[in-house]
Amino acid sequence: MVEARIIDRIDTAPRYSEADAIRLNNMFRGRDTVEMLETVIRESMLGDAVIVSSFGAESAVLLHLIGSIQPDVPVIFLETGKHFPETLAYRDELVAAIGLTNLINVTPDPADVAMKDETGLRWSYDPDGCCEIRKVIPLAKALAPFDAQYTGRKGFQSATRAGLPRFEVEEGRLKVNPLADWDKARIEAYMDTHNLPRHPLVAQGYLSIGCAPCTSVVKPGEDPRSGRWRGWDKVECGIHTEVTPIGGADESGANDPVF
Repeated sequence: MVEARIIDRIDTAPRYSEADAIRLNNMFRGRDTVEMLETVIRESMLGDAVIVSSFGAESAVLLHLIGSIQPDVPVIFLETGKHFPETLAYRDELVAAIGLTNLINVTPDPADVAMKDETGLRWSYDPDGCCEIRKVIPLAKALAPFDAQYTGRKGFQSATRAGLPRFEVEEGRLKVNPLADWDKARIEAYMDTHNLPRHPLVAQGYLSIGCAPCTSVVKPGEDPRSGRWRGWDKVECGIHTEVTPIGGADESGANDPVF
């Protein structure tokens, strides 16, 4: 009698579901940010996880929080070819200061750039298309091996990020927002306490720093991301969607101490 052959199949199911995000938000509700990070990292609760960092105005805090626990955590930086020189220098300074050992510089496909942005000016008439070529597509490829990603998003940055949960799921991948409930004062206090270097453009009024052509000085009274894509009906580059409330208990971590 011939035994039935077992057919191997590639598991294409999403790694995480919304139920997982709800469970994690409830598990760490009211827990200190550092305690939460130490638990998920040291107990390998998230699988293969990566930081996606812009090395912008407030990036040092997330990088230091996680790098202090796991200095070899992979850190993806989207080298779009349009960054301020100050950002590239700051990236190198932060990596050295924190002791990060696994920086991954991700660049757009040269063929895509040549075909869709030959002049390098697509940002001026189609910023969504420019972000797609230089950020969205390269990041999607770079994230493919990972189960989870850490982001530096914070609820106070803009109206579209208000109510940001600590854990959310996007296309089957877990997104972890450790700083979701941190305010500007807490960010500044953490940087002062740990003597973290500042992005040099912050002193000039750039409070949210992306690619140079699409970043401008923030005016008094504006939210920190108002200087991004000024004059366009655009608030995100495309690697993050607008915040959708996650069901379950309060995820804010309101009892976290101020550093």
